[in-house]
Amino acid sequence: MAVLVTGGAGYIGSVTVERLRARDEDVVVLDDLSRGHRAAIDGVPLYVGDVGDADLLERVAAEHPIDACVHFAAFIAVGESVQDPASYMANNVERGIRLFNGLLRLGVARVVLSSTAAVYGAPEQVPIPEDHPKRPESPYGRTKLFLEELLDDYDAAYGMRSIRLRYFNAAGATAEHGEDHDPETHLIPNVLAVAAGRRPEVRVFGDDYDTPDGTAVRDYVHVVDLADAHLAALDHLRSGGGSASVNLGSGTGHSVLEVVDAARTVTGHPIPVHTEGRRAGDPPVLVASHDRAAELLGWKLAHLELAGIVADAWAWHRRHPDGYGS
Repeated sequence: MAVLVTGGAGYIGSVTVERLRARDEDVVVLDDLSRGHRAAIDGVPLYVGDVGDADLLERVAAEHPIDACVHFAAFIAVGESVQDPASYMANNVERGIRLFNGLLRLGVARVVLSSTAAVYGAPEQVPIPEDHPKRPESPYGRTKLFLEELLDDYDAAYGMRSIRLRYFNAAGATAEHGEDHDPETHLIPNVLAVAAGRRPEVRVFGDDYDTPDGTAVRDYVHVVDLADAHLAALDHLRSGGGSASVNLGSGTGHSVLEVVDAARTVTGHPIPVHTEGRRAGDPPVLVASHDRAAELLGWKLAHLELAGIVADAWAWHRRHPDGYGS
């Protein structure tokens, strides 16, 4: 039996496929390649198409019998979701519903959902626990919360069990797979683009927050640790474990300037900074508790040092200066 990975040609999806293959799992990827990269998939079957296409899903399952699904395929940019909420509802929610319904018809009742800490909105408590109030401030966050609640309903009605993994800032890389978005909105690859001479400076939005250096603090987790959490979630479901929503965080955070300083040390480049005003809706600190992940899934962070996370990303970008295009 195979694990279906939707969005497996994307950043975290491709690393999860790599980790699944490392333990000899059969894997099949379904991705429309609108945000992913064909070159990120090597050695596993890749079906290019809409995850909500019932006929395609049936063909995939007929050729590769499926026992579980890890669902990454989604649009993920907060700002873009504000500008075009209709496309986020269509892609994330409507296609997600069709995927889950198709899995039910195939008798597949185990799902690991790539969710987000954007379901919480501005935090009232840090580190953020899973029972924190859910007040997403973007259409993106609302689409993920809708899918989480839908999966709760599908568990109650149909016995489809799921683990919903909420995370903040994926970072780092493996030797083969790294971060290649267009446009790139994440801090670490943008900082490294300055070090590589592809950008003139790092734009820092706000230096007057109530944080140690005035810049916003975020929770950075190595992409391998995130991928391994998806494997642990699969193991939990396969062993008969119940549905749950689980944070994937470090329990600590790093400021924007700490990331820049780490990149300066790793790359040996000065990396100039240009400070601008705060962006609307950016809270000072976003850090997740990982207690439930440790207790329920046995998840442990193997990559704790920010410098090591940045170094892995830098190594990948140096080997792939044009991303997967190279």
